[in-house]
Amino acid sequence: MVNTGPIAVLGAGSWGTAVAASLARHDGQVRLWARDPEVAAAIVGGQNPRYLKDAALPSGIDASSDLEETVRDATTIVLGVPAAATADIVDRVVALTGSDVDWVLLAKGLERGTGRRLSQVVLEHAHATTRHVFALLGPSHAEEVVRGQPTAIVLAGRPCPERADLQRRLSGPGLRVYTNDDLIGVEIAAAVKNVLAIAAGLGDGLGLGDNGKGALLTRGVAELARLGVALGGRRDTFFGLSGVGDVVTTCLSRHSRNRALGERIARGETMEESLNSIGQVVEGVATTKTVVELADARGVAVPIAHEVAAVLFESKAPREALDDLMQRSLKGEWEDAPPEDDGEA
Repeated sequence: MVNTGPIAVLGAGSWGTAVAASLARHDGQVRLWARDPEVAAAIVGGQNPRYLKDAALPSGIDASSDLEETVRDATTIVLGVPAAATADIVDRVVALTGSDVDWVLLAKGLERGTGRRLSQVVLEHAHATTRHVFALLGPSHAEEVVRGQPTAIVLAGRPCPERADLQRRLSGPGLRVYTNDDLIGVEIAAAVKNVLAIAAGLGDGLGLGDNGKGALLTRGVAELARLGVALGGRRDTFFGLSGVGDVVTTCLSRHSRNRALGERIARGETMEESLNSIGQVVEGVATTKTVVELADARGVAVPIAHEVAAVLFESKAPREALDDLMQRSLKGEWEDAPPEDDGEA
C-alpha cells in the first residue's frame, strides 16, 4: 500500500531544514523536529539562522522540539540527524510509535566502529516497525536547495510503490529526484566522497592547481569505485549522481564542510580549531577511519584515504602527504583495480 500520510523530518540542521522546506513548498504541510526549542521557534518564524543564514523558509513547516509530537501518525520518517546519532534516534522513534513506517536517510556516513551502512543500522534497531528503508543522497548543498536552485539527487532502495510515491512527493520545481536500486552503492558513495572532499580541501590549502585538482578528483572516483564494488555496490552507481556527481560538487564547493576542514588544516589550523570554526558536524572525519579499515580488511588500495587519515590522525604534514601520493610506484592507470573489475574504466 502506498504511503501517503504525514512526513516527519528529524533533524533541523542545514540539510534537514532544506528538505523540509522543499517538501513544504510542493507537498504541503511537513513536520520538522529540532533538538533545540529556539531553533524550532525560529523555523516557525520563517528562518533557521543557526544553520541557514538569511534563507527564507515557507510557512508550511510545523517545527517542534517535541519528538513524540513530530512523529505521531507519521507514515514516513526522514532521518536528517548526523550518522553517529542514527541508532539513538531510531530507538527513540520506535519507542514512541508502534506503527509501520518508511525511513528515508539523509546522512552521508557510516556507523563508527562497525563500518555498517546507516540503512543496516535502521533495520537492526527498527526492524519490527519498518516497511522500507531508502536513502536520499547526491550532490545537494542545503544552501542551494533551500533557495530552490536546480538540484538532482537519488532516492535509493528497492523498487516498490512506496518508492515511486516518495519520488513524486520529494520532487519539485527545484529538486529532481531519480531512483536507484543500488542502496549499497549509493550509501557507500555518499560516505566516501566526504573523505575525498577533505583531500580536495587539503589540496586547496596547499595551492594545488587545476591539473592537480582534476587528477585528485579522477583518482578519487577510481578509489571510491574500487572500494564500493568490493563492498557490494554496482560499478555504474559510482559514476552517477551519488558518485562522481557528489564528488565534483563537494570537492569544489565553498559550502562543503569537509572541503573547508581540509583547507583550514592545510593552512595551519589544528583539526580541533577547524571543527570549532566550522561549527557543524563534519562527517568525513569519522568516515576516514572507517574507510581505511574497510579497505585494508578487503585488500583494496585507497592511497588518498590513507594519506587523509595520516594527516587527520597522525599529524602528518599535508605537503608530505601530497608528495607521497605523487611519488608512489609507477603503474598502469587501472592497476589498482580488483580482479572482479576486469580492469575496465
